[in-house]
Amino acid sequence: MDIKEFKKNAHKTLDYIFDYYENIEKLPVKSQAAPGDIINKLPEKAPEKPEDYDQILKDFDSIIMPGITHWQHPNFHAYFNSNGSFPSFLGEMLSTAIGAQCMIWQTSPAAAELEQRVMEWLRDLCGLPGHFHGVIQDSASTATLVSILTAREKVSAYDINRHGFRGSRKYSIYCSAEAHSSIDKAVRIAGFGADSLKKVSTDENFAMIPSELNRMIEEDIDNDVQPLAVIAAIGTTSSVAIDPLKEISDICNKRGLWLHVDGAHAGTAMILPEFRYMIEGIELADSYVFNPHKWMFTNFDCSAYFVRDKEALIKTFSILPEYLKTEEDKFVNNYRDWGIQLGRRFRALKLWFVLRSFGAEGLRKKISGHINIAKDIAEKIETHPDFEILAPVNLNVICFRYFHPEKSEMELNAINESILKKINASGEIYITHTKLKGKYTLRLVLGQTELTERHAAKAWQVIKQYATQ
Repeated sequence: MDIKEFKKNAHKTLDYIFDYYENIEKLPVKSQAAPGDIINKLPEKAPEKPEDYDQILKDFDSIIMPGITHWQHPNFHAYFNSNGSFPSFLGEMLSTAIGAQCMIWQTSPAAAELEQRVMEWLRDLCGLPGHFHGVIQDSASTATLVSILTAREKVSAYDINRHGFRGSRKYSIYCSAEAHSSIDKAVRIAGFGADSLKKVSTDENFAMIPSELNRMIEEDIDNDVQPLAVIAAIGTTSSVAIDPLKEISDICNKRGLWLHVDGAHAGTAMILPEFRYMIEGIELADSYVFNPHKWMFTNFDCSAYFVRDKEALIKTFSILPEYLKTEEDKFVNNYRDWGIQLGRRFRALKLWFVLRSFGAEGLRKKISGHINIAKDIAEKIETHPDFEILAPVNLNVICFRYFHPEKSEMELNAINESILKKINASGEIYITHTKLKGKYTLRLVLGQTELTERHAAKAWQVIKQYATQ
């Protein structure tokens, strides 16, 4: 494909994309494909000869699109949003066109310096401490692993990087019993072993109990186990519970423990000053992460990771072979040293496009609008005789279930599971579930980029319809 053909085919592709967004609400939100539907339509061998682009695009439409769940659909209310927006889309297009590999400053100075500046913008927009230094990671899962590895090296005086785990020294890492599974994975990858992760009990709002954390730390010390780090959640995965950060940070500060704060979804709400009570105590944290690719209208992947001691971060990950040395190293940020990846995409560009296109005012309006819509739907659920709310609605996620007093918990679980399956099979909306205190819980997430009151009202109507059936 030469530049002339590329130009012609790019126009066709853009026309397809325009049609997709203009007609997205006509599509079933969740893919209706069954296992094997897609792969059975794909040839077993790669083509020997070049194929016509029109045929490739036609096959994309007929084979691939039926197997796509439409995350940008305004009736997508599952998991957490993985939002995009047109400004982000355009930034991503330019980043892809440039094709820069942004591992060090010299390989694209603009990429490194733009990343530094937009992370400063983001830090200040969210009311984070000025001593935080930011870097873009691919996901919060990676950021958590980076944080745990940095804590491991700092507490061991960087000995584990050199010699590995030696002797009988045991470490403990603590998180809420409601924390994300990526923490379990990070602890395993970092070499501590699954048993080193201690799950702290939660209160009636599903938030970590600080006194229980303190008790577990003291118990480990008495048993000659070294407490290493605590991961606090500003918005747990199941219910968006808010761990009491002030009390947790005071405990960590007193004990000398590394504190990482996971605000993957809820962190975007910190652009609204009235929600910053959730991060009271953040000034004592060692690291913090939230995902603009969840609720700040930036296409996946873009995870904002902030660290207090950037030298500890760099010392943990920096390896400098001769072929990567440059004369500018001492004056600039080489972000390959700020995480796991050596190769890095130009993620800062799409974030820059989003921040400039929406402006702080536009972002606040969108986020507060979503929260208000969620409050309205939560009130309708709460006052309906056949439903009950199962967790506090802190932001834009509602955890609820169909309820009937004459049904057993086992029957209610089965009924709610059936409701969920029927809703998602319809393709009208897409929601997911969790379990809270053993109760099968329906989760309604109201934060998609183009969400309006109309889409939320439709979701509530569909839920009632299938519950009645």
